[in-house]
Parts: sequence; structure tokens; C-alpha cells
Amino acid sequence: MSISASEKPLSRVFTSDYRFAIPAFQRSYSWHDAQMKQLLEDVMDACAVHDGPYFLGSLILVHDEHGLHQVIDGQQRLVSLSIIFAVLLTLEEDPQLGASLAGLLTEAGDKLRGIETEPRLRLREQDEEFFREYVQHGDLEALFDLRDTDIATQAQRNIQMNTKCAYDMLASMADDERRQFAAYLVNDVMFVIVATDDISGAYRIFDVMNMRGMPLTPSDVFKAKVVSGISSAARTVYARYWDDIMEPMGDDNARIERFFADLDLIFTRTPLCESLIADFTDHVLDGYIRKGQCIEFIDDVLRPYAICDEILHRPSESLLPRKVTDLLSGFDDYPYDDWKPVALWALVHSLNNLNDPDTVVFSRSGHAGAHVTVHDGDRLVQVLEMLDRVTGIDCLNGKSELDRRTRAATIVRDLKKGLPLQRIAGFSVGADEQRMAMLHLRGELAIDANMRRLLLIRANEQLAGGRITRPRSLNAVPIIPERVPPGSQFATWPAGACDYWAQRIGNFVLTQKAPRNFNGVDDFGARRDLMVRDASSRRFPLTRALRDLEMITPQYLELRQRQIIDLIAQAWRIDRGDVVIAEQQAAAAAHTSGIAHRSKRTSKRVAVAEVVRAGLLKPGDRFVWNRPRKHEAWIITVTETGFQGEDGTEYATPTAAARQIGGSTASLNVWKRESDGRALSDIWKAYRAMM
Repeated sequence: MSISASEKPLSRVFTSDYRFAIPAFQRSYSWHDAQMKQLLEDVMDACAVHDGPYFLGSLILVHDEHGLHQVIDGQQRLVSLSIIFAVLLTLEEDPQLGASLAGLLTEAGDKLRGIETEPRLRLREQDEEFFREYVQHGDLEALFDLRDTDIATQAQRNIQMNTKCAYDMLASMADDERRQFAAYLVNDVMFVIVATDDISGAYRIFDVMNMRGMPLTPSDVFKAKVVSGISSAARTVYARYWDDIMEPMGDDNARIERFFADLDLIFTRTPLCESLIADFTDHVLDGYIRKGQCIEFIDDVLRPYAICDEILHRPSESLLPRKVTDLLSGFDDYPYDDWKPVALWALVHSLNNLNDPDTVVFSRSGHAGAHVTVHDGDRLVQVLEMLDRVTGIDCLNGKSELDRRTRAATIVRDLKKGLPLQRIAGFSVGADEQRMAMLHLRGELAIDANMRRLLLIRANEQLAGGRITRPRSLNAVPIIPERVPPGSQFATWPAGACDYWAQRIGNFVLTQKAPRNFNGVDDFGARRDLMVRDASSRRFPLTRALRDLEMITPQYLELRQRQIIDLIAQAWRIDRGDVVIAEQQAAAAAHTSGIAHRSKRTSKRVAVAEVVRAGLLKPGDRFVWNRPRKHEAWIITVTETGFQGEDGTEYATPTAAARQIGGSTASLNVWKRESDGRALSDIWKAYRAMM
């Protein structure tokens, strides 16, 4: 068995040197949008700092007799990177840069040298064609137009979801910023490639490289440094005390790392650590060690902050006032925890006697001692309310981890100065941020499943006037089914109405039932009964309101949408005055130009009516799909809200028409306008660029 290892940038990984293939025995592509966001944010942050290469881990490959490199470890990253390349290619208008990006996805081929055109990466058989057609061939418009019922496997759903996620994040960047990111990604993001010719050996390498054992946590390292600076008489006592303080975090290494990273931000106002152990040692510990204050670090820093971290972990069990615990519990609804440094600082500086080992903090502690008390409860509540507001708006606007933690660092800095809360810059939300938040709420920008759940919780609690206990399972599910069959109440709606409402917040309801319970349930009455069946679901007034509703209409969804938006705007104190003015200006612009206002392009499914209003299509335009091998030519005609086949069948989307005619084929590229030969996918792309 021969083994080779080398470090290479992506520009030398996605080349003809490697023909990647995912073996049939490997699991499918399983990354979700959270992992895609994390990958993009990590590389964006590294690009912003730009102090050297960014290491993306190792690839373990087996080079077989056919010249393929079978991927034993690294599939998720290779597929995700290919998706990012495809999105960058779609957004790029410079032909030379576009050609470079296309070369990362496919080998262009050379007839003179006998090189065939082929993809750089082949997925498992069941997903290979899907990935090649939509991602590697760059047909993202067709991918965005697919409904869930058009997709055969969970891996394909993940590909669509992560492509939309990457598109939304990268499309929000300015062209120069995005090109800088692309250059850093290709030239400075590195893999260590471990290659062998023996598959058994490859798995042994995989096991060794991923063996966890019992690695030292950052807490272990920091403990050794601090305890070594304590006199021998007290060293054993404080070593044991350190362990007692950190015991609630157990061996959850991710939580421990995050705790010390938050401490680093609090003490240094540095948003991100490049190397936690080195940075925290340099920024925080060395100062205490040099001054001989190691015991003070444990008593006055480690213990208070660790206790408050545990309060944030289980606020409802703490002995804090109900208003405080309700606010702290609400932070668990967020998909991110970059609010924690501010909450930690506020708690440490609001609670009494945290450095006293006898202080009782939790109701089930079993210790004798004085209960923890709050010395400035009103200010603590105000800090947490303001923190909830900026956290919610930042999440709604899709701010990066760097942006969110920069805000947290700014807030902590000003809190340390003792500034009045109204003068703390990090707690302010500008007019542009508020307008952007309202555009997200109105459904004109993408909102993911986690965000929909959060928004509905906040709207329901605002309507209820207080915190509502969440059931163990709580999901945001749509009122309108993904697939609208003929004869359904929804099928009587105007063409395009279901598409319009599909992703808007007014179409979603909080329920204890899992989304899978609604598969195949297409009747409104049956869906409603499932939504409100459980008592836990009926705790939420916006869900309970559906109980006696016999019929659903677009007008009802419009009223519900407005109500939810108003409730969230109240909860997060979004200035409706500026927003109303912005909406009026947008409506005037739309009336004048015929173009619906949107603040930025996103991966949202494009509706035919929107493209017609934009003037890129007009009713009566004919699109032809020529199929010479079958001696067929199919024609669809544009209507105000969709397409009509030659037999009079109405289609809301071009994918639906292609599916009906071609079965598994659903590309927008197949439809060419009869008058000028322009592909429908190009028209969709042109409309998206106008957003």
C-alpha cells in the first residue's frame, strides 16, 4: 500500500489531476443549510481577516485502476464547494472569471488530446444526474423552480436547500466583495489530500485521523496554566475547585470552547478567535498569571461566568425573577448564540455573591445558603429586551457571525463604560436595517424554516401578552399543501396565488405535529384539524384562530400576514413610520415601471406574473421545446399568471409544464421563445438580477 499526502489550494484540487467519485457504499449528501451557512461564514470571516490560508481539513482518497479518486472522507465538503462554485458562476458577469469558475465544476475537454468533457465530481448513481444537470451545468433557475414533489431523494432536497442558502448569502454581496471572496476561496482555502491505492488502508487512515480518544479540552489546558501559578499549598484545592466549577459543562467540548471564546470577547472585544487556546492565553490569562492573580481569576472570573453560562443553559430552573427567566428562555428560540457574551456580562454584573460557593442559584441545587439576588433588576430586564430586539433583527436580516459578534463586542464595551442604554451603539438599529427586516417579513426575501418558527413564536407571544410554554416538538408548517391536486379547495384559487403565498409567513402555523404528518393531506379542513388537534398547539393564539375557520382564501392569508408582521414589528420595535414610507415609495416605483420592488436578488421561486409585470414576458409569448430524437415539438403559451399547453392545460410554473410533458426532465433550458430563441432560464435569470 502506497500513501501520499500533500497540502493543496482548491485551485489545484478541482482540476484534471483528480476525478472524484462518491462510492455507492458511502452515505448520501447530508449537509443542511446550517452547515452551508457555517462554511460560508467561516471562509468569509477568514477572507475579511486575510492573514493566511484557511485549512478546510483533509480528503482521504483511493486511486483506482480507472483513474478515479474514490472519496472516503470529504464528500460533504466537496459537494458543498461545488455548489458554491456554481452559485458564484451564476452571479458572475465577467466572462473570463466565469470561465475560471466553470472549470472548477467540469473538465472542458479537448478533442485533440482525447479528453472528454466530464464533471470534476460524480455523486452516487441516484443523485448523479440531478447534481450534474442543476449544479455542475449551472441550471440554478430550474433548481429553484422545483417543488418538493419534483425531487426524488433527501440528498437532492439538501442540494436544492443548500444551493438556495449559498445563493442568498452570496447574492447579497457587492460584486467586488464577492470576487474577492471567490479569489480567496480558490487560492487560499486548503485541503490536505491523503491518497492511497488500497481501500482497506484508506479506512484505517480514516479511523486514525478521526479517532477521538480523550483529547484535552481548552478547560484542561487553561486549568494547567492557571493552577501552576498558584502556591503549592493551595494548588490542589483550586485544581479541584476548577473541576467543580466546570463540571456542569461535562465533556461537551463545543460548549466549553464557546464559553471561553465568549469570555475572550468580553475581555478583549475581539469578535472571533483565530486560535482559542493561544488567543485566550495571550489576551486574558497571561495578565492574571504575570500579576500573581491566578486565584482571583478562578474566584472572580471563572466561577461567576461559568454559573451564568449554566443559567443561560437552563434558565427556568434558576431562582431569578420570572421576567428575567422568561427573557432568557426566549433566547433559546434563536438559531445562533452570539447574544451570549452580552447576556453573560449582564448577569455577572447584576447578580449578587456569585463568587461565594454557598450562594444558591438553582431551585434543585440541594445546597444550604443564601439565594442569588438581583441588585438592578430593571436595568437587567431592559438590557435583555434590547438584546432580544437586535438579535432578532440581525437573524432576520441574515447577518454573518462576524457581524453579530462585532455587535456583541460593541455592546459589552459600552456596558462596561456605564453608558445609558439608549446611548449604546450596538443596541441601535438603523433605518436601512429596519426596512430590510420588513422586506424579509413581507416575504420578499428568503426566510428559512428556523426563522419562520422563531417569528411565529414571537408573534404569538406578542398577541398573548407573555411567554407561552413550548411543547417538546414545535414546528412551523404551511397551510397550503406543497402539492395542490385538482379538485382541492386551493385549486380554485387564481393561478399563481398558491405560489405567491407558499413561502410567506402568513401561510405558516405553529403546531406540535411534525411536517411529515401533513404529507398527502391536501384538504384544508384535514390540515386544519391536524394543526389544532393537540392542546399544546392550541396554546398559540394564531394557531387557535384556525380552529373554527371553515374556508381559507387568499384574502384571509393577506389579513393574517399583516397581523403577524404587525405583531413582530411591535415585539422588536421596528419603526413602522419609515417602513410605511419605504413601502409607499416602492409601490409608486412599481406602478411607474411595472416592476415589483425587491431589495436584492434571492433564490425565491420566480412567479410568471412577476416576470410579466417586469416586461420580460408578455401574454401570448410562445415557448417551444424541440425534441428531435422523438420527432416532437411542444408549445406552451404565456398567460397573465402562468402557461397554457396546446390542449388548454394550465401550468403555474415552467417546471410543471416540463414535468408533464417530459417526465423526469424539468430544466428551464428546454423552453426557447419562438420569437427570438431565448431560453426561459435566461429570462428568469434576467428577472432575478433586477430584484
